[in-house]
Amino acid sequence: MHTKQSTVTAMTPLSQPLQIIQQITLPSPASPPPISKGLSFTIPVNQTLDPNWQASKATIRERNAAMFSNELMADVRFLVGPKGNTQRIPAHKYVLATGSSVFYAMFYGGLADDNSDIEIPDVEPAAFLALLRYLYCDEIDLEADTVLATLYAAKKYIIPHLARACVTFLETSLTAKNACLLLSQSCLFEEPELMQRCWEVIDAQAEMALKSEGFVDIDINTLESVLARETLNAKEMVLFEAALNWAAAECFRRDLEPTSENKRQVLGRALYMIRIPAMTLEEFANGAAQSGILTLQETTDIFLHFTATNKPMLQFPTKMRAGLKAQVCHRFQSSAYRSNQWRYRGRCDSIQFCVDKRIFVVGFGLYGSSSGAADYKVKIELKRLGRVLAENNTKFFSDGSSNTFHVYFEHPIQVEADLFYTASAVLDGNELSYFGQEGLSEVVVGNVTFQFQCSSDSTNGTGVQGGQIPELIFYGPSQSSD
Repeated sequence: MHTKQSTVTAMTPLSQPLQIIQQITLPSPASPPPISKGLSFTIPVNQTLDPNWQASKATIRERNAAMFSNELMADVRFLVGPKGNTQRIPAHKYVLATGSSVFYAMFYGGLADDNSDIEIPDVEPAAFLALLRYLYCDEIDLEADTVLATLYAAKKYIIPHLARACVTFLETSLTAKNACLLLSQSCLFEEPELMQRCWEVIDAQAEMALKSEGFVDIDINTLESVLARETLNAKEMVLFEAALNWAAAECFRRDLEPTSENKRQVLGRALYMIRIPAMTLEEFANGAAQSGILTLQETTDIFLHFTATNKPMLQFPTKMRAGLKAQVCHRFQSSAYRSNQWRYRGRCDSIQFCVDKRIFVVGFGLYGSSSGAADYKVKIELKRLGRVLAENNTKFFSDGSSNTFHVYFEHPIQVEADLFYTASAVLDGNELSYFGQEGLSEVVVGNVTFQFQCSSDSTNGTGVQGGQIPELIFYGPSQSSD
């Protein structure tokens, strides 16, 4: 399979997120992705003006590719796109029929139609050209702007390899900013693996996903699925505010005034999936109770739930969400201390690591004082190729034991498989601390394998065999996602 260089670049884990996904208006389950208006694309220049053009094409693939979007010997034309934005694209029945059972039935089956002009109003012209390019040229050329439309076309015409490439492209580009909207699309396209990847991101980075611009564009079924999710790592107040933002956007889509009454109406039963009683009393009193969404009776009953001995029955779930359980990768087999080690004085302890599956780094475990209780200030960083992905200035108290002490980033950071990242810490506190020894270069935690190597950023002696940063704290993939 020949794949264009631009496609390979677009599908690497370091590619830019799919900005377009944040802007797509979700269709109903029976509808295709909406057509992108004004989207530009290029139809290849005719390669067959030379009457002896065949002589310059050494392989079948080259000769087939010369026929791509070519009027020469074309025996069918497609009118692609909605009325007013239609593109007429020539094609060859034989080539299409050998690549798709749908095209075969259309041209050679018992219900074959002799009409030479076939209207396809539900597919974008650029997506249809991407499909034809694959059938003619064995090239998969995906773009962020049209990958969802190309996936729809590949599903419609039963071209599984192209569909799989689209899903891989989407998985690679998956972030908290587009995960909720992409979850809606993965349900539409019946892609369970993509759905699972979306849920992994949404669970681990729930607050970022809920605050993303694209969240307000999801459909009501996806909204209900998110609000009912037990494993979300998010405060209930963040869920409540996200639901109100969605309701305001839905009012706009329905040409309704975004009043409290209308927001409540469009939310419907989704409102009762928010675990309002699981908020703190302060969050409820200063937020949900004054939002205007709740009835007076609901507000009174929830206040009584917080304060009264005899609590009233509520329509809202009262149990806090379980969230995700953090896992810990221990990279040392033992720890030690000496009278002249481990000293800091502003120097950096750093280690590089790589994983075989996508994870979300939550924080680090660090060693503390070996000479009695002490307070530490620490700056932690996670970097990739020198670029800081996340940092946090925080504190921890060491009780003087050889235990590790956990410090956290503000949000979990997505870490892709098979790429090296750098974990760093600069400590300020008691000069003498415990340090790890008998370090492991490979550690397996659950279904994730970690590999460690020394970092050039480490100026305080930390390496694979010994030093600081004994633990990486993370959310891992579910066991079923292997």
